[in-house]
Amino acid sequence: MLITILEKINNLNELIFSPLDSFIESFGLPEWAADALADSFHLLPFLFFIFVIIELFEFYFSNRIDEWIKKSEKGSILIGALASIFPQCGFSVIASSLYTKRIITKGCLLAVYLGTSDEAIPILLAHPTKAYLVIPIIGIKLFIAILMGYFIDLAFSKQIIDPPKENVVIEEEGCCKHNPVTENKRELILHPIFHTLNIFGFILVITLILNFCLENIHLGGLLAGSSSKLLQPVISALVGLIPNCAVSIAITMMLIKGTVTFGTAMSGLLSNSGLGLLVLLKYNNFKDTFKIVIILLAISIISGFAINIFA
Repeated sequence: MLITILEKINNLNELIFSPLDSFIESFGLPEWAADALADSFHLLPFLFFIFVIIELFEFYFSNRIDEWIKKSEKGSILIGALASIFPQCGFSVIASSLYTKRIITKGCLLAVYLGTSDEAIPILLAHPTKAYLVIPIIGIKLFIAILMGYFIDLAFSKQIIDPPKENVVIEEEGCCKHNPVTENKRELILHPIFHTLNIFGFILVITLILNFCLENIHLGGLLAGSSSKLLQPVISALVGLIPNCAVSIAITMMLIKGTVTFGTAMSGLLSNSGLGLLVLLKYNNFKDTFKIVIILLAISIISGFAINIFA
């Protein structure tokens, strides 16, 4: 039903933007550049609508989810994984903050990291022809997040972790200098506008680069090589560790363009935990943070290989 609705919106979108498409074509740009410009502008209404929905969810439910995780012991991993699946820019930051204060476990933190979808879901929903990928991505991420979360807590149940420094005040900041726990209702419109423009800029640049490579460098053929197939999940997972939404945008756009396999994209999307790692690197002890990064990387790479083999 959702895909049908998105397809109808897409048809209306095509009609509305047809004058702009003609205007772009009038400049006589190379086809790869004109397509990148047109495709990027077509995404604007979809992105804004989706980000408004996300903002409403974050505004009304983030504090409640935060409290549920603090109060729940066995159920915190399940709650954290389910909450992280919903695209938002601040939940991994909140989870990292809770972990540095030792309010949640390592398994819960990694469940949130593995479940975080960042910009992948909004971008796929903004491409109605690729919206069918949303359910498999959410399902796989949720399964791996919950399974690995409980396994990690079981494996590290007897480990004593040094507590963080006392009296450390962590300022939780999401994307676009946005406070994920703000109570300012103006943010319900302002942040989606800024975020839409920010993501639009990333998409435009990435799409221009990808289209140019596909047109002139035959990137698809290069990545399809046997050696590349073995390296793709590793490289994707390493790139996914970069705490920037541009990374998940690039991985998702490459999946849409067909330049990487589904398993390769999943490796990067699993390791991409948004801005949460920045909080961990700043406030957690280095040895423990390094261990978390290695575990996150190993799960992401192994999962990518497994998906490529069995998918």
